[in-house]
Amino acid sequence: QVQLVESGGGLVQAGGSLRLSCAASGSISSANAMGWYRQAPGKERELVAAISISSSGTTYYADSVKGRFTISRDNAKNTLYLQMNSLKPEDSAMYYCAAGRQLVTIVNYWGQGTQVTVSS
Repeated sequence: QVQLVESGGGLVQAGGSLRLSCAASGSISSANAMGWYRQAPGKERELVAAISISSSGTTYYADSVKGRFTISRDNAKNTLYLQMNSLKPEDSAMYYCAAGRQLVTIVNYWGQGTQVTVSS
């Protein structure tokens, strides 16, 4: 059974930083990428960043976070990270770790989410 467990969310002032972590357990052999989605109240869930699990480490970032967020992975620890800098109030959302295919545009596994709140 696959489990994705997020941590690192919290309350931060605008301009601040947070690092999210996602620990994966179990076999995710059906997935070749991992990433982070977010969903704010009343809005659709959106893909924020993704990274391939292969050695290429291909990444994807939503335009809204380019230059501010960095996704990385530690395959030995089965852990995914999202470093978020220069946070804005509009970054406030529930952040979900995901594993799947095609840079996580196809999701096979979801985490339970971690809340990020950015105060102005």
